[in-house]
Amino acid sequence: MNLYKNSESQKLQKRLASSELANDADELMKLHETGWKKILKHGDIGRWKDGFDALPDVAPSVYDFNNSAVTIGSPDDTDIEQKEITAALKQMHPWRKGPFELFGVHIDTEWRSDWKWDRLKDTISPLAGRTVLDVGCGSGYHLWRMLAADAKLAIGIDPTPLFSMHFATIKRYLPETAAFLIPVGIEHMPEKMESFDTVFSMGLLYHRRSPIDHLIELKELLNHGGELVIDTLVIEGDETQCLMPDGRYAKMRNVWFIPSVAMLTLWLKRAGFKDVKVIDVCPTTVSEQRATEWMTFESLANFLDPNDSSRTIEGHPAPIRAVLTAKK
Repeated sequence: MNLYKNSESQKLQKRLASSELANDADELMKLHETGWKKILKHGDIGRWKDGFDALPDVAPSVYDFNNSAVTIGSPDDTDIEQKEITAALKQMHPWRKGPFELFGVHIDTEWRSDWKWDRLKDTISPLAGRTVLDVGCGSGYHLWRMLAADAKLAIGIDPTPLFSMHFATIKRYLPETAAFLIPVGIEHMPEKMESFDTVFSMGLLYHRRSPIDHLIELKELLNHGGELVIDTLVIEGDETQCLMPDGRYAKMRNVWFIPSVAMLTLWLKRAGFKDVKVIDVCPTTVSEQRATEWMTFESLANFLDPNDSSRTIEGHPAPIRAVLTAKK
């Protein structure tokens, strides 16, 4: 089975043409094509494709996007043994965002992304009938949860090649669904689209050198009255408090600004948003982010001070995440 099929491109083009994104459809299609050309030249594409090609080429008898694990197929759908499916999927190691279950094989990803979804799903504006964008969508796990919430069209953007492979692995079994991943960053999106009913930015703001510019970029993707859902690292404090690490934060190189919730609220208002609401604030635990057999590298437990779990290994406050919504 071909990894990148013209039929997927045609399905995306058809969906775009009949959506609020029609005016930008040509540019989005070019981004989709260019992004996939880069992926197919990646140094690990041979290993990833070997795993992809070894998976069963069958139609799943069942699927469920409402479970904690996005579930595709049953063990009875294929004659290929689960150990072979496991080996094929592990060719695409590391699996960071999920979990998924494919023909009975549970992919226990590094992140319990379902926990993040559970914290926000009942508080954000209903997604039924909405055109939705997930910026920095990773493997696309949340796109499937958005479809389960009756989103009309769920598009993710993320430039990381491996995440596109993970998404393609799931999408091959659900080719008619209205979830698509365009392998680009937000900086490549058409300017001032003003087309999406809901835009998600989850786990991205602290990686941006200019957080206010990022918020403005997000706002320009939203239609008038649309909703932003943002999840990001925060610190405790008032509206004057913000951490800019001198070097790494929790071993991450590219962390720039970690504001307090009050400062983030102010940023959103200064960027032109209104009706800012705090949905959730909670620490990230080693139960939510951890190494597994599907992601065997270092994870949160290795990023914290071994003698004081309230601090990172560099001495900064340990990760706390907040979820906020705001309207355009």
